[in-house]
Amino acid sequence: MRHYPRNSPQAAARIIALTVVADGDIGRPELDLLQRLGVHAQLGLERHELHDVLDAFCEDLLSSQQLKWADACPVDERTLAELMRDIEEPTLRKRLLRLCIELAESDDHVAEGEQIVLNAAVEHWGLRREWPRLIDQQP
Repeated sequence: MRHYPRNSPQAAARIIALTVVADGDIGRPELDLLQRLGVHAQLGLERHELHDVLDAFCEDLLSSQQLKWADACPVDERTLAELMRDIEEPTLRKRLLRLCIELAESDDHVAEGEQIVLNAAVEHWGLRREWPRLIDQQP
């Protein structure tokens, strides 16, 4: 995996990318939602920069030895923890979790891989107590 500075827009975009690919498919509902919510702007990126991070993340997955699409999540637990550690800022964590919830629910089904990513975010970021409120705050 390539390295991005902690709390950077690219590190945050990589969490979004992980959520988008966690079900093994980059679907039209997810791409439409990224556009509709202006996720790129919410993260401080230009639209093409968000897509660049998504492309780079997919390249990293394809070149890694750990990728097994038959698994529930495209990254192993260690990598998942490393990705979550790149986000330390509490407000950014909450914003990302809200966006990830919306992305996971965009096709009216939260796949097992998406649930793994959401659970990892809640656990690694210490948001267990915030979890119900974050769901309620969705537009």
